[in-house]
Amino acid sequence: MINLGEINKLTILRSTDNGFYLIDEEENEVLLPNNYIEKGWGIGDEVEVFVFKDSEDRITATNQTPKIKLNGFALLQVNDINSVGAFLNWGLPKDLFVPFKEQKHKMREGKHYVVTMFLDYESERLVASSKIDTFLEYEEVELTNGQEVDLIIYERTPLGYNCVINGLYKGLIYENEVFRDLNIGEKTTGYIKTLREDNKIDVSLQKVGYVAQDENQEKILNILKGDAGYIGLTDKSKPEDIYEELRMSKKAFKKAIGGLYKQKVIWLKNDGIYLANEGQE
Repeated sequence: MINLGEINKLTILRSTDNGFYLIDEEENEVLLPNNYIEKGWGIGDEVEVFVFKDSEDRITATNQTPKIKLNGFALLQVNDINSVGAFLNWGLPKDLFVPFKEQKHKMREGKHYVVTMFLDYESERLVASSKIDTFLEYEEVELTNGQEVDLIIYERTPLGYNCVINGLYKGLIYENEVFRDLNIGEKTTGYIKTLREDNKIDVSLQKVGYVAQDENQEKILNILKGDAGYIGLTDKSKPEDIYEELRMSKKAFKKAIGGLYKQKVIWLKNDGIYLANEGQE
């Protein structure tokens, strides 16, 4: 079948003055207008196209890839607002509609919002919503502690930052564990820190556990070996200074240098860290 809001692999059936008609395995047809036809495409070719409804509510195919797909999440800008809702720029000629009832907070023209896109079965149209929480899975969570995951940051709260995990689940990055600027709509990599009994998920921007500590130790040693055996940081350094130089939290930094010190491969002094053979007097 031809799926609205998704990339479809279809076959070029015939050519008309308006463009190519494409067909799926069930012989459903959709028009690919002339302005979306790529050079070299011909009858019988199999092509990948995105399917949406145009300004006249007709199912249409395009070779353009929008900024968001069905059930996906993206940061989009409001192009216009009228009496029925907001209209977002999603990279196609017809803006993406957000009804007022699907706006968590009243949208403003020119502002950016993280939204998800879904198919409204009543109108059979693609629409967007900024009520992210209602589209996430909370019961069947298939994740493991320490797992590397994809994140999109969608909301700042008093506790920290809410994020979408792997396009499915809601996660929280605690404020006191963020050591760099995070932007709403940012896509980044994270790691599952805690899967709680209530199915709430704590996320870290850094690897957790012994593996992370070993990697942090290796990073510090590599920098020491490349910087004449010295790093101008101590356990008294500011968290932001540590993160800027090493891309790790102060807690992870202190664990790493503690382990290296116990192994007697570094020396800790008031002005910084030295390789043992460099800092020993």
